[in-house]
Amino acid sequence: MPTEILMPALSPTMEEGTLAKWLVKEGDAVASGDILAEIETDKATMEFEAVDEGTIGKILIEAGTDGVKVNTPIAVLLEDGESADDISATPAKAPEAKADAGAEAAPAGGSDKPAPASAPPAPKADGKRIFASPLARRIAAEKGLDLSQISGSGPHGRIVKADVESAKPSAAPAKADAPAAKADAPAKPATGPSADQVARMYEGRDYEEVALDGMRKTVAARLTEAKQTIPHFYLRRDVTLDALMKFRADLNKQLEPRGVKLSVNDFIIKASAMALQAVPDCNAVWAGDRMLRLKPSDVAVAVAVEGGLFTPVLKDANLKSLSALSAEMKDLATRARNRKLAPHEYVGGSMAISNLGMFGIENFDAVINPPHGSILAVGAGLKKPVIDKDGAITTATVMSMTLSVDHRVIDGALGAEFLKEVVTYLENPVTMLA
Repeated sequence: MPTEILMPALSPTMEEGTLAKWLVKEGDAVASGDILAEIETDKATMEFEAVDEGTIGKILIEAGTDGVKVNTPIAVLLEDGESADDISATPAKAPEAKADAGAEAAPAGGSDKPAPASAPPAPKADGKRIFASPLARRIAAEKGLDLSQISGSGPHGRIVKADVESAKPSAAPAKADAPAAKADAPAKPATGPSADQVARMYEGRDYEEVALDGMRKTVAARLTEAKQTIPHFYLRRDVTLDALMKFRADLNKQLEPRGVKLSVNDFIIKASAMALQAVPDCNAVWAGDRMLRLKPSDVAVAVAVEGGLFTPVLKDANLKSLSALSAEMKDLATRARNRKLAPHEYVGGSMAISNLGMFGIENFDAVINPPHGSILAVGAGLKKPVIDKDGAITTATVMSMTLSVDHRVIDGALGAEFLKEVVTYLENPVTMLA
């Protein structure tokens, strides 16, 4: 039976994408691992691989088409012995992905060897179809395996070649069916005047209409959701940077032969990572009906790009040296600006850092990026009059920081304790090397 190849979800936030380029054409034979197309997500352009073997029978979505919803059929894959005439017999479009673990997903898994005779028909369990690739069904039939007893590792629980090859006749029962899809959420309340209403307000005025690209749509949706659903509160501290600036200058002089130059932001990342270890209850995220408390310090850092922003994540930041963090941050920032980050590089973390000090901003309140528990907004270091420990008025380089906190995850005293640890590390930078 011809298999529909569906638009994949290539990132956790992707709801639709642009089918930028097909790398195969109708009639081409493909095997598992072959690159089928290039797809633009809300964050980057990514290659889409086949996970099954067969022949491209028909391309349903032309290259350059944007706004293609996830799980929309984009092509039809024919298995051995099938022809384009069989496409008309293909069932109606696969259902959109819901909570049902059996939902058919993107192209199926394959082999580099010619397949034997046609695959057995799609099996059923308790009256429900078990979704498996044609090759997986053939191998299961040869090995005498019951597909209902095999858990699928393919998209949306689909059983692929690797699952049946590693399975034994005594394979443990598959996990219970995923709960039925929840009813569609009620319509969200209107958030403001419609596009037509706004346009009428500016009739007779000269303006340019700017269409929203995928990234801007995602930023708008996620940050609207964040401000509407996350109970933000804000904690503010000033930090004196003179000791850090001297320490940084000394380190950079010693690191110069290695081509390493540490930024103040590198120290802020390290201080935040170590503070998460010192106050582990702050190293947490909101997960709907529970919290997840992380053990490693995975710190996200906001990077401005044309038309939006990325938050690449520095994993295990507490365990890395300042020079390693500096090099990794430079690499992530460069690839973020070139839209070359993979999803696993900008997903995760328990907190984020947003630094606008280089733009001369003294202080600001940042919006939490869900599911993070907090975000640290960093302003510019400025010379200011201060009173020293002897009561005399002097000058010092002072930087303002604001910690935006999700009150569902972190309470006031806990957030204050975390921010105190960050300040302590920054004002005593040598302790970050201990």
